[in-house]
Formats: sequence, C-alpha cells, structure tokens
Amino acid sequence: MIAYATFAAHTKGGWMYYSYLGPGTAPNTARYKITLKIATKCILDNPAQFCASVVISIFEADNYHLLEKQSVLYTSSVDIHNCNLPQCHPCTSFIPDLCVKITTYEFIKDLPITSDGFIISYQRCCRISGIINMKPPSDLVGDTWTIQIPGNALSPLAPLNSSAIFPQNDTAIICRDNYFTYNFGAFDPDNDSLSYTFTDAYVGTPDGITGGSCSNNLALPPPYFSIDYMPPYSGTNPMGNAVTIDPSTGMVIGVAPDVSGIYVLTVTVSEYIRGTTIKKGEVRKSLHVEVADCITTKALLAPEYYSCDDFDVSFKNLTSGYTILSYDWNFGDPASGIDNTSSQQFPTHTYSGPGEYTVTLVVNRGNFCSDSTTSVVKVYPVFDPGFTIEGQCKNTAIQFNDITTTTYGNVNSWSWNFGDFNASIQNNSSLLQNPTHVYTSASTYGVFFIVTNDKGCRDTISRDIVIRDLPALALTNDTLICYIDTLQLHATGSGSFMWSPNYNISNINIPDPLVSPDVPTTYYAILTDGFGCSVTDSVKVDVKLFVTLVAAGDSTICRGDPTILRVSSDALHYLWSPAGSLNNATLKQPTATALATTTYHVVANIGKCVAEEDITLATVPYPVANAGPDQTICFGSSAQLHATGGSFYGWSPAAFLNARNIADPVSVNPANNVRYIVSVRDTLGCPKPSSDTMVLNVSKIKADAGPGDTSVVIGQPLQLNASGSTNFSWTPSTWLNNPFINNPVALPQNNIEYVVRVSNASGCYDTDSIFVKVFKLKPDLYVPNAFTPNGDGDNDIFRPIPIGMKSMDIFTIYNRWGQRLYSGKGNGAGWVGNFGGRPQEAATYVWYAEGVDYLNNKIKRKGTVVLIR
Repeated sequence: MIAYATFAAHTKGGWMYYSYLGPGTAPNTARYKITLKIATKCILDNPAQFCASVVISIFEADNYHLLEKQSVLYTSSVDIHNCNLPQCHPCTSFIPDLCVKITTYEFIKDLPITSDGFIISYQRCCRISGIINMKPPSDLVGDTWTIQIPGNALSPLAPLNSSAIFPQNDTAIICRDNYFTYNFGAFDPDNDSLSYTFTDAYVGTPDGITGGSCSNNLALPPPYFSIDYMPPYSGTNPMGNAVTIDPSTGMVIGVAPDVSGIYVLTVTVSEYIRGTTIKKGEVRKSLHVEVADCITTKALLAPEYYSCDDFDVSFKNLTSGYTILSYDWNFGDPASGIDNTSSQQFPTHTYSGPGEYTVTLVVNRGNFCSDSTTSVVKVYPVFDPGFTIEGQCKNTAIQFNDITTTTYGNVNSWSWNFGDFNASIQNNSSLLQNPTHVYTSASTYGVFFIVTNDKGCRDTISRDIVIRDLPALALTNDTLICYIDTLQLHATGSGSFMWSPNYNISNINIPDPLVSPDVPTTYYAILTDGFGCSVTDSVKVDVKLFVTLVAAGDSTICRGDPTILRVSSDALHYLWSPAGSLNNATLKQPTATALATTTYHVVANIGKCVAEEDITLATVPYPVANAGPDQTICFGSSAQLHATGGSFYGWSPAAFLNARNIADPVSVNPANNVRYIVSVRDTLGCPKPSSDTMVLNVSKIKADAGPGDTSVVIGQPLQLNASGSTNFSWTPSTWLNNPFINNPVALPQNNIEYVVRVSNASGCYDTDSIFVKVFKLKPDLYVPNAFTPNGDGDNDIFRPIPIGMKSMDIFTIYNRWGQRLYSGKGNGAGWVGNFGGRPQEAATYVWYAEGVDYLNNKIKRKGTVVLIR
C-alpha cells in the first residue's frame, strides 16, 4: 500500500486509436500515427496525475511477445467544461460543474506487415475512489488502454485500415433517476460500417492493481482482464437495465440510476467493411461518467403498456418529477368519459373495453419547461399462462404441456428452460408448445416457461420439479394379522400397480387390495408410470394364531406417583381400564397415577385374536413430615429440635447440630439464623421421603446508652437516648422523668452513672452505661491559656471546653498581625498549631469563640493563648 502513495488516483478513462499514413520507409512496412487520449480530473491535486510523457508497449498479436517500448511526449492537453448556466439548460436544476482534462499523446511508427498484426497498450494506476458500479477499493484498480492493428490474414487491405475515432465530448449531464442521452458515436475515416456495444472495462494487471505512476515503463502483455463489477452492474449492464446503447448510432439512452456518483462506462465500436459482415477491428472508449443530483424536466413513458389480467393500467412518468409542477394525462379512451383524463402524478385508468389505445402525457403544460410524449396501451384480458408435467424419472422423457388460455387473440410463442444443469444450452431449451426433455440425474430442477399471445401479452412462470431415480412409491408398513382376519394393503404412487404373489389377495392390479394369508407372507408391489419407469417395494404380513400377553406383577407404590404399567405382547392394539388415572388408555404401556389401590385391566388384540390381563397397584401414602414450629433463641443459647411423622429422620444442614439422624437433635449455640430441613421416611410401604422445614432465629441484642461520658451544668436537662431493641430499663431512676423508655430526660444534681438494660420479647437482653459529670457552674466556654502541639498526645489541640452549651458556632485563631489562621465550629473544633500545612512558631495568639447555652443565651468570649514548642 505504501508503494502507491504518490500514484495519481484521478484517471477517468480514455481511448486509443490509430491512423494509416501510407507505406513505411522499409519494404513490407506500413506507417501509422498512434494516438492515446487519457481523461483525468481537471484540477491537478496530485503531482503524479499529469504525465508529460508515457511509455507505450507494442506486442506481436500472435504470441503477445513484446516488440518494443516507445516513450511518447504529450502533444496537447485541454480542459473540457460543461456549461452550467441556466440559459444552457433552462429545464434542469442544480446543474453540476463538470470538467475533464484530455491529454493527448501521439507518435508515428513504421510497423512490418504481418499476418496477425500488433497490439499496442498502455497501463497505469489509478482510478478514483468510490466508483458506484465497481467493488472497492476502486482507487487501487488501474486502467488499460489498448488497440489492435490487424494483419493481412484477415484481408490484404486490413493493414491499410484507419480505426474509428471517438468524439471528445465527455461532459454530458446525467441526472439521477432521470432520462438522459450520451453520444458515443464515432467517425470512421474509411467509411466503414460501425456497431456499438457496452463492454467490460479493463484493469491494469490480472491482480487488479496496476503498478507505476508516470515512471511506469512497461505494460503487461495481453490478454487483459475485466474490473470487478458491483452486482447488479456489469460491463454489458453498466448503469442498470434502464440504460441501453443504440448499436447503430452509439447513442446511450435511458433513465439513470437513482444513486448519484461515478460509474465506469465502456463502449466498443466495431468496424465492418461496408456492405459485409467482415470485421476489420475495434476501438474501446472507457469513461468515468458522473450521475449527479440534478433535476431535469422530461416526459418519458415505456414504449408499450400491456394489460393482460384486467382492464386496469397504472402509469408513471419514468423520470424524476421534482421539477414537474403539473401532469396532464389523456388515456386515449373517450368511452370512459370524464375518467379519460387525469392530473395525478401516478394515475390508474380502467379501460372501457379490449383494444389498443394511445396514452398521452404532457408535463408542465403552458410552462417554458414543458414536455410531452405518447405510448401504446394494449388491453386484452384475460391471459392466463400455465403448464403441466407428466413423468418423474431420470433417463425417461418428461412431457411438458402448455395449458395457457387467452380470451383475446391466440397463444403464439413458447420458450422453455428446463433448468437442467447437465444439458447443453441447446438441449436445455425449447420453443415447442408441448416439448419433452430427458433429465440424466435425479434432482430438483427449476423450470421457466415464457409464453406470449399475438396481442402482445407475455408472462413468465416457474416451477420446481423433482426428478427421481425411480417413481415415488409408498406402502403400508410391515404388519401382522390374526389367521382368521382380512387386511387391506395401501400403496400410493402415480402409475399402474401389480402385486405378487397371487395368494389370498383380492386383486393384484389395484393399489389397495384385500389379503387374508393363513401363513406369514411378503407381498411385492410393482409400480410402473406412464413413461415405462418402474419401482418395486414390499410389505411383510405376519400371521398369528393367538395373541401373546404377559403382564408385570402387582406392586405397591407411593400414592400419586406416576407408574408405568408394563406388559410383554405382540398385539397391535390395546385398551386399558379404568382409563381415568391413565395418560393414554390405548398405549401398550401407559402411565398410571393412582390415588388409591387400583386393579387395571388390559385387552390386547390382533384383529379378532384377543388376550386379557390385570395389574394391581396398591398405594401407600407418603410419610407426613413435621419439623416442629419455628423458634427464637438468644445468642449464646441452644435449641431443642423435635420432628415427627416417620421412622427415620435426617436433618440438614448439619451446622450446630449434635446429631443429624435422630428426631430430637440439639442446635448448640448457633451463631446465626438457620433454616433446618428434616427428611422423614417410614416402614409402611412407601420408600420415598417427605420433608418439612423450620426456622431457628438467633436473636442478637447490643445495648447502646449513647456517649460513654458527658457533662452538664447544674440545672441543665440531659436527653438520654439508648438503642438496641424494643424494651428499656434505666437504673438508678434518680432524676429521670421515665426510666422505662429509651430516651428519658435527666436533671442530675450530682455526678451519676446511668445503666440501661435493653431486652426483647424473647427475654434476650444486654446492658450499657453512661457517666454524667455535673459542673456546679454557670454555662460558659472555658478556654485554656496555653497548649503544646508536639504530638505526644497531651495538650496537643487548643479548643474551648463548652460547659452547659447547646452549640459552639464560632472558634477563630489570629496571629499578632491579624491574619486568621484557623476557623471552625462545633463542640469538637480545635486548632493543632498549623497554618497552610506548616507548624506555627511559639508565640502568643488571639482567639475568639461564640456559642449558645442550653437556655438559648448567646455567649461570646475572646482571649489569648500561648503556643509552646
């Protein structure tokens, strides 16, 4: 990829041609002027885009041997601009600005006259990126310009030919989803007949990446390979099915794709000696044409419209309607009265009867940008195509029958494609009305049938047909009968039947005969279809003298458990009773769900041969497990569990249990809540356990009386607040308003310690205490006069001591210059002797404090403190 960084990703196509100038200077030579025209972008935005010289390679046409390389200087370069002014295209909006630079390289060369002639080529990289009809990356795919000078093997006059010359008019305006024309018509100096086709564009090399920029000095020899087109586009369909080329004039016409962008368009013009079919040569012109987002005004209809199903025909203008302001339709059906005209954009008209009509469309009537067109409408309903198929086997003739019906006219053409991938193109198709075809392999084939009538109706139908190795034959499965019974055999298939042996059979030539063998017999059916293809299959009929039936023994089960009733038998049919507790009373071995002891009776038969048996299921209920009620214990206690309902017990989980396999284990000091499940079995006949669950809740109580120590002043109420459970009891009750709530109010007169007991309904409890110091002072902020912030844990923080205070709102420290070093609030606020993260010097500092006491009096204090280090 790096090697291509300077390549000119701007080539937009080009073409090569030659002119015969007369005999060469040496005997048996001819002189030619060879011209290469390369199209690029007009704006040279890459230094490698424009080449002052190129190297053109000349190959011998018979073996592709390189004859020589020719360095050629450019002779001219011209920018071709379109006119994008409104007066140039008065009925087109958003006219694109198109410009193509055509650089011409010419040289004169004497070449020997040979039988096969010469191929002259030039290659380079690269095209532009994002080309719509090419697979990406288009900017790494180059181009090949090539021309062949014929030899005298074609005709003695062939080397004297001059090739056709394409015009240099490459800025046609193409608006997306709109009608356009693009003239590729060429001039032939020899007045030859010319024929035009869309063809593949070439890449520069077989791997799709051409090497070289202007310094590229060698083209690879032919053959040259096509670019990789993006489906559904191709070289012969470069802009979609709506764009075609006139083979006689080279005029490209149609409706442009609805996706704007660049498309590769390559046209080959072939020269023929006028009045003959002798081909003299061909010239390829490849261009990158731009489909723009412009809008043009055009009335365009399909050449013909057909209505072969009913009398309704829908119409639309085939070009974009963005610039069309009005539509005037005349359906050419005067008998329809006022419905014969419409101003709708997409009208549907119901014609008054069968026949041919002329529809007329005028767009923008009365406007400068008005246009009109007509088309033929053929209305001949009903045309109903169809076909049938007879036969089914490979290597036999399959008959195809046309069953098409038409109300008007006559069916006049048939085209069949048998979808046979093994057949040649000729043998895989037919134009007969009722053809036959032989398929050589068994498979599924898609058949296409195109049918027309002489009124212009045409339709295509398809159908998948299955070709088999042998005819499809299906027989009754192998079976058995009672020796006194008659059995009807069943065969399905298309054709005639013959059964063998002719032994106790009602009719050997029907698909469903009756048989009554008295010994085991295998009957063979031969099916032969109408085309001689046959297949054989067989059915074995076993004959029984009696029914074998052996039932399993009686058993005891847990009540309600599903149980299979097992028998050994060769019977064909079974009927069990009672049926109410069975999943299906006609099964050989049904499932029973018995809720009480039940005897089941079965009748088994092969036709009229019958046998009977009984099976008794005795039911025993599951044990009734009881793990006991849920319990709650205090943390640190043990719990006695007790289960009932059976003979054997198993507890889980085993956590904290002193035993798992007894009815009455003890859960010893469980640390957390535990959900215990007990599994119970008994010895009464039901071997399966039942279970029950109990929950052991472990109650944990943590008493909290609040802060461990607190202080008040004399006469100050203290709100206590305990937590931990639901029941509370304070001791002593001295000075408490209520000792049995979690938040009593105390009015202590002396120092005192209160103890709270916290408990729950299960009797679990815990205690905690709080010490209350009573200062016989008035409420105030008491502040020390010195502190030593040395980190020894003693007197490291300078803070006020609030006594009897409800809150401390301001506490501020200043140095001797009035700079504030600390500010805080709350009872825990204090200064550690730092400012800005740096320890302050030993000195005297000023403090200010402000707070509210418990009586809501505001107290303000200030003073000094000595910081000692």
